[in-house]
Amino acid sequence: MSLTEPPPELTELRRIIEAAGARLQAMVVCEVAHGSQRLPVHAIALGSASPSAPAVGFFGGVHGLERIGTQVVIAYLESLVARLQWDVVLQTQLQHLRLVFMPLVNPGGMARGTRANPRGVDLMRNAPVEADEPVPLLLGGHRIGPTLPWYRGAPHDAMQIESAALCEVVTRELLGRPLSIAVDCHSGFGLLDRIWFPFAHTRRPIEHLAEVHAFTTLLDQSCPHHRYRVEPQSRQYRTHGDLWDHLYLRSLQHRPPVFLPLTLEMGSWLWIKKNPRQLLSRQGLFNPSITHRRQRVLRRHLAWFDFVTRAASSFGAWLPSGAAREAEHRQALVRWYGAEPASASGPPTAPTARGRG
Repeated sequence: MSLTEPPPELTELRRIIEAAGARLQAMVVCEVAHGSQRLPVHAIALGSASPSAPAVGFFGGVHGLERIGTQVVIAYLESLVARLQWDVVLQTQLQHLRLVFMPLVNPGGMARGTRANPRGVDLMRNAPVEADEPVPLLLGGHRIGPTLPWYRGAPHDAMQIESAALCEVVTRELLGRPLSIAVDCHSGFGLLDRIWFPFAHTRRPIEHLAEVHAFTTLLDQSCPHHRYRVEPQSRQYRTHGDLWDHLYLRSLQHRPPVFLPLTLEMGSWLWIKKNPRQLLSRQGLFNPSITHRRQRVLRRHLAWFDFVTRAASSFGAWLPSGAAREAEHRQALVRWYGAEPASASGPPTAPTARGRG
């Protein structure tokens, strides 16, 4: 692909939007400069317009190198559009469920083949959230400069337009509902497919740990042969500036509704293990390069996406309350934190904020 051309994923997304017509509500939430072009960031919605309906948002392409995340989200959107023509079960489900898609948050980075956006900022280190303990050098987010990876942006700068657009869509479409779930698709971490939930800036458990545990139990029982490892991101490493930490903390202003941001980290090391020649390509470090492996990845995760939408639609049957919620919370502390921390019983404390939210 020429660096002067838009990414093919953007062309595919435009094709789906045009073919779907009135079945989707699509808008351009911002545009990103790429040479002489302006690349759009699309947000797409379908389903119930009622603010009391649960919602699921699917996001991809926050890191421009991780094309497979965008491809998985586009594949699911394309499947839904095709099924809308004949699938009565899906049509009925969408009468009571809102679905939102931002498949390509960082089109400039994807066109350039970089993790960061065209201004050198890592969008997943760009939120006004500070870690409450030391983070890994560089990896945890830094202010040194855009020539190094994981650059957060200059101190006191506003959020990048792509980050701000994602936050705007999440705030408008997901927050304040009785239940909303965000699924953000990435690649490049280990041999396993992981599902991370906040926090990334602290080891402290989130306020809705019981709900995450109930969701995980539902996944284990309903899909007993799944290969996902569900865990807080802080179990692996901590960072400054995580967008989903920022949005989760913002969601706490909308009590009692529940917002569960999940990050799908596809284990790209498995693709490299099966095809070591991928080490010779920067794209190969983060994406399956052989067609049948890419197709296998798309099939595997589309089934999980469908599970997430069904769980959101039926949240009243599994979302815990009262004594059951307290039991779920205790079990989650044992499962993910080893024991009950003394600080876990109270609500999370907001981190230091800088810049514009």
